Amino acid sequence: MKRGDVVIVDYPYSDATGRKVRPALVVQADSKNQVLDDTIIALVTSQLRRRWDTHVEIDISTPDGKRSGLRLPSAVQCENLYTIDKKLILKSIGTLSGALMQRVDTCLRLALGI
Repeated sequence: MKRGDVVIVDYPYSDATGRKVRPALVVQADSKNQVLDDTIIALVTSQLRRRWDTHVEIDISTPDGKRSGLRLPSAVQCENLYTIDKKLILKSIGTLSGALMQRVDTCLRLALGI
């Protein structure tokens, strides 16, 4: 697993009432992914009603969007980060291009105020 991978995770709800299988983007540095049991992910949603400056939209009709492996037009929610045990990652379905990851980096800085 590496930074920029789009993965399917068994995501526990923050209020601990259940779980949902959903896509996410690995945003943690590769050097940390090699030595830690956990990784940091940004959740991905196909609900595009709300557009925030901390979302990076993925257009699946473009070459970059097709590389993501997502089935629906989606957005990376850079304000919705989660540290997850790698055991909860079910599989990798694709990867984001360098250009999209640059947009993710910008959105992460906005979300974190750095």
